[in-house]
Amino acid sequence: MRKLNRKYGRRARGFTMLETMLTLVIVSVGVAAVFDSYGSFTVANEWSSRTATAELLANEIREFTRKLPRHDPVTGLSLDTGGTVIGWGLEPGEVQPTDIDDIDDLDGLVFLFAGADLNNLEMPGPIDAAGNVVDQYVISTTDPASGDPVQFGWTQSISVTKVNPFDYADVLSDGYALPGDSNGVGQIDVDEFPLRITVTVGYQGMFDSAPTAVTTLSWIIPE
Repeated sequence: MRKLNRKYGRRARGFTMLETMLTLVIVSVGVAAVFDSYGSFTVANEWSSRTATAELLANEIREFTRKLPRHDPVTGLSLDTGGTVIGWGLEPGEVQPTDIDDIDDLDGLVFLFAGADLNNLEMPGPIDAAGNVVDQYVISTTDPASGDPVQFGWTQSISVTKVNPFDYADVLSDGYALPGDSNGVGQIDVDEFPLRITVTVGYQGMFDSAPTAVTTLSWIIPE
């Protein structure tokens, strides 16, 4: 009977200081791991969300170009007597996205969430497939330091280049034309080349000095 009492007595004694400390260390490591995993998950989830938004905005530009001819439907694309290209880029009176009526108008344009300056080839944006500004991607708030109103959000930067119809990796100048032989065989006029459109979508946060590119989409408009 005494042996049993001593046995149960040993089992009933509490944790030692060493056991308590080891338990605290193990719990602390576990909690730290959980918080670290949560932080990594949050960052990954935010980046995934931004990537999805960027791809959506890039495809909005692609859809926007589907209804456009390669060059201006009125003036076209041509060369003057000195060989200077006429008709590439924005025409007079095209001051907002819905004025754009051909693909080469888009070359060098940036659709910007705030402070767009047409002299710098900037228009309000980002835009959707109809050329309308997508307001949900323009964030308006107040700078906590200065109290001034600020905006931040998304940008769509576009380039349009002529490419060799036999090698799309070969980029040509805007005014390039292929004269052909003496009989005109092999001739390709200045307005008959395929075009490559590249759109880069960027995101600029409240404390960012410039947009950071998130995704780039490129495709060919055949001749």
